[in-house]
Amino acid sequence: MEGKTREEVEKSGMIDTWLRKHRLIYTGATRHPLILSIRDGTVDLSAYKRWLGQDYIFVRAFVPFVAIVLIKAWKESDDAADMEVMLSGMASLNDEIAWFKSEAPKWGVQLSDIVPQKANQEYCRFLESLMSPDVEYTVAITAFWAIEAVYQTSFAVCLEDGSKTPAELRETCQRWGNDGFGQYCNSLKKIANRRLEKASDDVLTAAEVALLRVLEHEVDFWNMSRSDA
Repeated sequence: MEGKTREEVEKSGMIDTWLRKHRLIYTGATRHPLILSIRDGTVDLSAYKRWLGQDYIFVRAFVPFVAIVLIKAWKESDDAADMEVMLSGMASLNDEIAWFKSEAPKWGVQLSDIVPQKANQEYCRFLESLMSPDVEYTVAITAFWAIEAVYQTSFAVCLEDGSKTPAELRETCQRWGNDGFGQYCNSLKKIANRRLEKASDDVLTAAEVALLRVLEHEVDFWNMSRSDA
């Protein structure tokens, strides 16, 4: 814990402690050149279209992952409110998939023809690994928070004062960068921090590794969208 006492970590939250420790990869995931190009109005729209199709595939794989985390919460959580938070997020995933289906035709993207690229396949396999019964709820909820929070933090950058986000991409940025989604992410973060406060050293290690893996996969996903990989 980098010299901090457990009490100090608990006061600030384990997640913030880890984000400070891994600031470079976190910044890479949430301030990626693709996101900055959207904010600056210099985005290559072919990268956006590539992201759109690939993210649709990812979201469809994300649904069963969320369902499994919900089951883990039902079995392992010490607070019934956890399930309510996750149910609200799960309900929004139906709207999210519908949005992809309505957004894609605007850009000439045929979702049924999209083939998952390597970075997407590896991210989806990682999600599947977290669905194993052997993975603790604390580890899964930490990864769940990270996946959602990276998008919220990233797209919120594109809504900041002074941003030059193209008008045709404002709706996309608003979908994930809005304050309501930010509050949802904060609710997930509180659940994860509460669980991490009580976790064994082995679970803490596994959760930190899962967080790092999410950040690495997010960077790879952005790179894939820009054809950097």
